[in-house]
Amino acid sequence: MKEISTNFEVREPKISLDKDLVLPAETHRMFNEAIGALKHHKTIYSDWGFGLVDPQGRNMVLNFYGPPGTGKTLAAEALAGILQRNFIHIGISELESKYVGETAKNISAAFNEAALSGALLFFDEADTLLGARLSSVTQGIDNEINAMRSTLLIELERFDGIVVFATNFARNYDAAFVSRIRYHIEFLLPDLEGRTALYKKMLVPGIPTNDERDNLVQKCAELSAGLSGREIRTVLRTALPKALVNGVEGASLTWQHLSEAIQEVKKSKKDVGAQHRVDASTSNISVSQKLLGIENK
Repeated sequence: MKEISTNFEVREPKISLDKDLVLPAETHRMFNEAIGALKHHKTIYSDWGFGLVDPQGRNMVLNFYGPPGTGKTLAAEALAGILQRNFIHIGISELESKYVGETAKNISAAFNEAALSGALLFFDEADTLLGARLSSVTQGIDNEINAMRSTLLIELERFDGIVVFATNFARNYDAAFVSRIRYHIEFLLPDLEGRTALYKKMLVPGIPTNDERDNLVQKCAELSAGLSGREIRTVLRTALPKALVNGVEGASLTWQHLSEAIQEVKKSKKDVGAQHRVDASTSNISVSQKLLGIENK
């Protein structure tokens, strides 16, 4: 895999499934099934002849859905690494344009770059792109939103590679897109076993502690129910400076530091940010308008 100069960042994946990801058992099972389907694609479609009755199955489209911080982006990059492909991460900023009609062109360009480089194409915040097309079109901007989504459908039909969508709001997807996705893989918040594995991974050996490491890991895992992997990392980011407030000499991480950090992360999760989503269709249209460079007056 070599670096290719394009308008999108095409790079070699740096995430390892075994070293960098902690996935719940069911997520891991479905992820492995998708990997198997990809690795044996030639056998199924060429050698066994299934391509004769499923000509559109030449590509693979996956959907990773679940709460924020559960590893969807990391998993997409790890998948690219497993398949020895380059990786293109497409976010809203790479697609949005202040010019009407340009977003659809950017979508086509992204698929073209992926085809040329053999890269796995990853779309983050995909509910913005895959939302329902509008049935009662009354304004030019609505036509543009529909055109953007139609372009994506067309590109998916003719693309021969691998596309991964990721979203926190899978229920916003239009049925036309859902039917074109081979695997829908749910990313859940980590259970006790998963939280234990995450704390073991993040409480690296170089951190001095005043208690047995396994004991701290177990107590943290039990107290962190409901936290994502990203939030558990934030716990460590918050707890470690607490150990250094009185200076570096003799500093060590204590259960008090960790428990305080867990409670602070839980409180911020509860108190900070939007707790109630606006109507899905209204929100979807609003974000799509921003994508197309049109602001409501």
